[in-house]
Amino acid sequence: MAWIHLLVAAVFEVVFALATNASEGFTRLGPSLLTVAAAAGGIFFLSLALKTLDVGVGYTVWTGIGSVGTVVFGTLVFDEPLGPMKIAAFVLIIGGVIGLKLADRLTAAPAPASPPASSSAATSSSSSSAAS
Repeated sequence: MAWIHLLVAAVFEVVFALATNASEGFTRLGPSLLTVAAAAGGIFFLSLALKTLDVGVGYTVWTGIGSVGTVVFGTLVFDEPLGPMKIAAFVLIIGGVIGLKLADRLTAAPAPASPPASSSAATSSSSSSAAS
């Protein structure tokens, strides 16, 4: 569930960034209110995700997805240029996000069970009491 919360938080992060741009320095009421609401929603869902995920993984993935989403939607909504360097950079970000998710999955694996306690101590104590 933590990863779902993190994805929802990342969507809020993208909306936050795009609404901030559309607010034109907080001079437009609608986008300004959306900016504040999206920031609050993003932080709320991030906090839910961080109940389970490490902060280093959760925050980095949140900002990474938010960054890539902002580049993609900034290009679509605001006609921002998308050149080869931007594409290469966000491919690297996506690779890092995938790497962190895999690393989190590996570290979340349960530890192997510890070997059972040695029974030689119990055997020797019962042998000595039987000899008395």
